[in-house]
Amino acid sequence: MKHKMKRNLKKFRSTLVGCIFAFGAHAALAAVTADQAALLKTTLTPMGAERAGSADGLIPAWTGGLTTPPAGWTPDQPMPDLFASDKPIVTINASNMDQYKDRLTPGVMQMMKQYGYSITVYPTHRTAAAPQWVYDNIYRNALNAQPDPAGARMGFSGAYGGVPFPIPDADPSQAGAEIMWNHEARWQGVSVVENIGVIVVSNGTMTLSAGSHYTHDEPYYEAKDPSGAGLIERDLYEFTSPPSINGEKIIQWLSSDPLKTPTQAWQLLTGQGRVRKAPELFYDTPATQTDDIDNYDEFYVFNGALDKYDWKLIGKKEMYIPYNNNKLFLATTTQAHGPHFLNPNLVRWELHRVWVVEATLHPGERNVIAKRVFYVDEDTWDATLADEYDSHGQLWKTEQLFTLDRPDLPGTVFSNDVVYDLLKNEYVTSGGPWGDAPYNTPPDYTNLPSPNKFNAESLAAQAQF
Repeated sequence: MKHKMKRNLKKFRSTLVGCIFAFGAHAALAAVTADQAALLKTTLTPMGAERAGSADGLIPAWTGGLTTPPAGWTPDQPMPDLFASDKPIVTINASNMDQYKDRLTPGVMQMMKQYGYSITVYPTHRTAAAPQWVYDNIYRNALNAQPDPAGARMGFSGAYGGVPFPIPDADPSQAGAEIMWNHEARWQGVSVVENIGVIVVSNGTMTLSAGSHYTHDEPYYEAKDPSGAGLIERDLYEFTSPPSINGEKIIQWLSSDPLKTPTQAWQLLTGQGRVRKAPELFYDTPATQTDDIDNYDEFYVFNGALDKYDWKLIGKKEMYIPYNNNKLFLATTTQAHGPHFLNPNLVRWELHRVWVVEATLHPGERNVIAKRVFYVDEDTWDATLADEYDSHGQLWKTEQLFTLDRPDLPGTVFSNDVVYDLLKNEYVTSGGPWGDAPYNTPPDYTNLPSPNKFNAESLAAQAQF
């Protein structure tokens, strides 16, 4: 009996050690091995994309991105179209889209059929770049970033100053959320101050729904270690038009681990003379400044906590996506906005590799958008396109994100996004710059705002009755 008890105890200890080892192995799944991380310096770019070009040569190899501003350019000037001499490769519309359907999203094809939409494809330029210190942080993150124990959809830790998961997990159900956190924490500069406009086009009529002075910073990129990286970004919107919302202000904080550091918002409403916490300014709450076309979690194609959805990596594809769109932002708002879509003659499309990520509602959670499919550029981690479906499986909205080349940062950064409501036949664009005042003031990426600008106390001090 005594020997049997010893054998059972030994078996129990062995099982316990095995369980601990298995748990440790699972907990370390997000952090890659040193050999894997070393790929960021060889076959992968420092941000995790494939360095090599495509087999047919249409996607070139990445050779360092765009890091030199044009001769004579100064920061007080708009950044010019850096590829103005490129000739179009093909224009795709409803008459020939079937030839290219493998490289088009359902949303883009629906717009071609529904509105006579077209896209013009140009040679691909892999302009994405970042400072060396960002590359160093990304390498460190590859070795140390960890998803929340409840799953990556709930957040992450152990990372700062660069995308947290440059080499996504081998498990598609984990990788999908990791890729979307990369989108949320992508390199956009440490801060930006600019004037932005929200333009609504409904029934063919264009209106300025909201204009604001926008201040944005990224504590995640200012952090010196993971302990200071709980907040990815802070946003301050100071609305100036139309007169009905002049003086209204909104502050938003986006957290990398919402369970530990909640994502928060505060709002100063015109005439109320007080600041209120506004937890509803997230998820699928319609944004009134977009005439309720755009929900808060549709900003920048996707914005905010990931916990409402299960995220699955479908794979990587070569797709036509908007890219290097400096030309678009030199146009005025009137030149850019057509009755059903942005002026195709101003929008540049290129062939790039994208991660395809599908989001479906997590059991017990709700959102008016039941399913979303994102197309995330491998070089920048921008979710450049998205299709959104209602609870009946009907394609409801399609989104596009437009990037601005800023070799002075260096970076290919988000500048504007558009949400097309295919059921209501209306759309909204949010961002800047544009070629007409007050949005033609170049974005300022050089002056780091004081953290006090993003505090509810500072907002309260500005309140007026």
